[in-house]
Amino acid sequence: MKGQPTENAERQDEASDPRTDNPKASPTSNAEKDPDEWVTGDEPMTGAQASYLKTLSEEAKEPFDASLTKADASRRIEELQAKTGRGQKS
Repeated sequence: MKGQPTENAERQDEASDPRTDNPKASPTSNAEKDPDEWVTGDEPMTGAQASYLKTLSEEAKEPFDASLTKADASRRIEELQAKTGRGQKS
């Protein structure tokens, strides 16, 4: 019937949720996840984490530990941000 949605079209609308289909629709959702829940948290920290952590460590006059995991690096970044005031919302 013309003008009325078909059952198939309704299912497509329900299945296509832009909030879940497009990660950019909610770019901070992963950032809010507890590092203890990360699937890859026990892998070595990323290059970006290492670079930022080294900068924060220098500013805070704290040692830099290159052997941290992704999850531990994330926690350490938060600690050093609190100490240096970097990355804090104004």
